[in-house]
Amino acid sequence: MKNLIKYINANVLFKVAHLNSATIVTKIIAGIITSKAIAIFIGVEGMALIGNLRNFLSAIQSVSILGFYNGVVKTIAKFKDDSVKLSQTLSTAYYLCFFSTVIVSFLSYYNAEFINDLLFSSNFNYAYIIRIMALALPFYGLNMMSFSIMNGFSNYKMLLIINIIGQILGLLVTLLLIYENNIDGALIAAVIAPSLIFLITLVGIINRRNLMTYIKVDHLNFDILKTFGPYAAMALVSSIALPLISICIRNYIISEIGIKEAGYWEAMNRISDYYLMFIMSIITLYILPRFSEIDSKQEFRKEVFGFYKSVMPIFGLGLILIYLLKPFIVPIIFSEEFKPVENLFLWQLLGDFVKVLSIVIAYQFLAKKMFAHFIIIEVFLVIMLYISSVYLIDVFGVEGAVIGHFISYLMHYGIVLLIFGTSLFGIISEDSKES
Repeated sequence: MKNLIKYINANVLFKVAHLNSATIVTKIIAGIITSKAIAIFIGVEGMALIGNLRNFLSAIQSVSILGFYNGVVKTIAKFKDDSVKLSQTLSTAYYLCFFSTVIVSFLSYYNAEFINDLLFSSNFNYAYIIRIMALALPFYGLNMMSFSIMNGFSNYKMLLIINIIGQILGLLVTLLLIYENNIDGALIAAVIAPSLIFLITLVGIINRRNLMTYIKVDHLNFDILKTFGPYAAMALVSSIALPLISICIRNYIISEIGIKEAGYWEAMNRISDYYLMFIMSIITLYILPRFSEIDSKQEFRKEVFGFYKSVMPIFGLGLILIYLLKPFIVPIIFSEEFKPVENLFLWQLLGDFVKVLSIVIAYQFLAKKMFAHFIIIEVFLVIMLYISSVYLIDVFGVEGAVIGHFISYLMHYGIVLLIFGTSLFGIISEDSKES
């Protein structure tokens, strides 16, 4: 417990306060203002359509960069003093992502009508939005690769500045497009805003022009994939499966209940995203690096329960406060038209609390490179999320989607506890290692 507090005070809170907090606060403020604009100018129905596009964009962006981001960051940090390995890492990741992005863009552009029908149904004709997305996608890929390089070299200040300026620029463009073109403007903003940040990132690249000398075709080395390939596989599973399942659930709500109810569910998801940003930033900055350092079951147990005792009560109190203030939160972020969203808070908040409890332990899969476990359990989660949500939607209406969210993460938590049961609750010897 003391080690956790000491570590957080010395490392995590410093980084969060001086790096992540500024970025997160900017993201949340930008998100709330955008949500307000959507609520005022577009309404509940538009919220549902934008939700589907956001989920699809998230999945397609991950595919375009092959889920390489975290793996490249870790590999660069590992080889930054080895010019040969560094060049091989940058060259391999850059060219693979370049070709992947081009292919994904090409397929999206020439299958825009098909994607439109999947996301919006044949009742809407937003194929041109998909084509705009396809044209903007390569700039997103270049931006994320540049981010991974700067992150790998611990260029946190530049990342902070780029993120904040990018969020502000994206917000201004979004508000302008929504004001001028309503739903069409909101959809266009959703697909171009992530790519606009590349214009700012370009300044950071120019300032580090020496890095471009490391990117050479003849330095391609596919053996490097063994280093960050597993991280890429895990990133792809998470970043593709969950958004696609969300689209399926939202489409089911639209077809069985109505597009307004789907808009209410999307609004609840947005609120959830806002408060989860804070807790997830602490988990990412503390849990994963700390779990990577320790090699004993005693230390693993100590860190997990230490986090539960110090951070989770604060998070829980925050969720209770959010629940009590829901009559004020919904009209502030959205409008009175979104009042039915208040009925979704209880199960969403409970599900998010259990989700965080589970993720804290599940990060051990990443820390100890238990990639197969992670992928299998993640696949199980999305399957259960879809099955439980569809069944409960039929019984309880749109509220069934948030009940399904709670049940799915409760089951996920149960499986994670079973896997690490001995480490967390069993009798272990002093020299036991964490596998």
